[in-house]
Amino acid sequence: MATRTQARESIVGLLYAYDLGNVNISKFSDEILEDKKIRNKQKDFANALFKGVIENLDAIDKEIEEHLTKNNIDALGSVEKAILRLAVYEILFSGLDKPVIINEAVEIAKKLASDNAPRLINGVLDSIMNKAK
Repeated sequence: MATRTQARESIVGLLYAYDLGNVNISKFSDEILEDKKIRNKQKDFANALFKGVIENLDAIDKEIEEHLTKNNIDALGSVEKAILRLAVYEILFSGLDKPVIINEAVEIAKKLASDNAPRLINGVLDSIMNKAK
């Protein structure tokens, strides 16, 4: 059975594809999740996250922009952007434990993103979490 971390990693991949212009990726999300052995509760969790991020993308991007110190959101890499979008959605719109969300995002960044990404992601998400308190 897949873990929530694996579900999140898959959603980062879907968001990455979406950001690169594949706006129809949602039509294939079930197949992609099945391919990665994400099923049942974790599939429902993953689909809810993906749908939530896409539906709230403007608000999420605005929130990220407010907490970037040196760049704007367009200067971020697509993987970093996908990780941030997912985590910001979870911080703002889910009832999940915020430090856990941030830790997951940083760990995913260590695995999938550039060397500087974990530090950037931690800083942005920590700032958003502190504002959301």
